[in-house]
Amino acid sequence: MVKSKFSISLHIMTLLAYYPGEWHSSAKIAESLKINPVLVRKELKALKSSGLIDSKEGKNGGVKLEKSAKNISLADIFEAVKGSSHVLNLSSNVPDVSCKIGGQINQKLLSIFDEVDNAIIDILKPQTLEAFKNQF
Repeated sequence: MVKSKFSISLHIMTLLAYYPGEWHSSAKIAESLKINPVLVRKELKALKSSGLIDSKEGKNGGVKLEKSAKNISLADIFEAVKGSSHVLNLSSNVPDVSCKIGGQINQKLLSIFDEVDNAIIDILKPQTLEAFKNQF
């Protein structure tokens, strides 16, 4: 679910921004979050594929920010976590396509879902990870 993934990823990114240049293991990050390191690694994968973090393997490995926290917006983190899904989801049932409503409801809902996602991005875009980190 996007809403908890964003919280987890923003926590991770804030921790990395607070200690720039340091490598952090998923176990160390998981301690801060009080969650299983496997869940941390899932979010790290999305952040890495979006170019927000760098990683290295080995005893002294871990993850760190790929670029300065000043150059990372909260929208960048949200989009990395959100991927191609929407914040809101369609019902898992398949509507009756012969129904006037059922035949069009998903198309209409997807249009609204795009607007919701874009509104969130518009709110998060001017906020930097650096500014967020400085609140701690």
